[in-house]
Amino acid sequence: MPMQCTLRFIARSVAAAVLLCGLLAVVRPIVAQQPQAAATIISADKPYKVIDRWKIGGEGGWDDLTADSHAHRLYLTHGIRVDVVDTQIGKLIGSINGLHGTHGVALDTAGKFGYISDGGGNAVVVFDRATLATVATIPAGGGPDAIIFERATQTVWAFNGHSKDVTVIDAATQKVVATIPLPGKPEFAAVDGQGTVFDNIEDKNEIVRLDAKTNKLTAEWPAGCESPSGLAFDAAGARLFPVCDDNKMGVIDSKTGKLLATPAICKGPDGAGWDAAHKLAFASCGEGVLSVIDAGAAGYPSIESLPTQRGARTMTYDSASDRIYLVTAEFGPRPEPTAENPRPRPAVIPGSFVVLVVGR
Repeated sequence: MPMQCTLRFIARSVAAAVLLCGLLAVVRPIVAQQPQAAATIISADKPYKVIDRWKIGGEGGWDDLTADSHAHRLYLTHGIRVDVVDTQIGKLIGSINGLHGTHGVALDTAGKFGYISDGGGNAVVVFDRATLATVATIPAGGGPDAIIFERATQTVWAFNGHSKDVTVIDAATQKVVATIPLPGKPEFAAVDGQGTVFDNIEDKNEIVRLDAKTNKLTAEWPAGCESPSGLAFDAAGARLFPVCDDNKMGVIDSKTGKLLATPAICKGPDGAGWDAAHKLAFASCGEGVLSVIDAGAAGYPSIESLPTQRGARTMTYDSASDRIYLVTAEFGPRPEPTAENPRPRPAVIPGSFVVLVVGR
């Protein structure tokens, strides 16, 4: 080969090598970024974690809790009282005492009064939200449990577990205006803000629909799962989410009663919640797990089973702060079963009552 051709060949080879090195310099960072991108996707699938624990203390068991987003307060039913927590500082700021066995708290839309279902006293106790002073005690049915405020009629609905009915109270007069029989034992309730009330019937595996303007029961639908307790509601999407003892969450069309899905959830659920911004449904379970269901995806997949703490079976979702609050405590050893009490509960260790704060 002539010298001139040889030099041209060498020059071309060097240029090709330079070009190849340049391409590798571009490709290698892209390839290196692939694991990081995958990690980001996995992290997005599990967005929640326990970000704080607020020790409340005191004695006794608990049931439901209610968040007041505007006032930055959390109302905790705690045995014979209701504890009030400031969610900005995570501290107990007061209690409503003199009760007999509390289950739930409902808040009016005016920001003035709260309503406690005092199951042990067969009454609804009204308190001033500014002072926490009790202002009225209204007789209800036997064992009022779930309680909710209905905006369209400005009424309070107390669901009585023992007498299997609902007591309807006019918020303006603080008087009972109706008692509506139910087909079984009621559990948690939900409202659409337009005069419709929904409630789980635990011992019938049903959901009932009631008309707040006529005080009539208008429908009974299968819940799609066994022993429904907690109930979340997507009002805009017209979907009800009962959570059940067979480790399932029902998804029900709130207009037709049609069962849409039954995604799997954690064991021992009692509370439920709905995040409208992210289209997520939650179930809180006594085994110490929070299930997160993607209700915006086909098939309603579970995207997270977040470990919380044993006994954290009830919850409330605060849309303003995008926080989930749960309550629980520490327990002593479980007593031996007896004929009178075949399923005894372990005693709550005094002073261990705590609020778990879950967020992104």
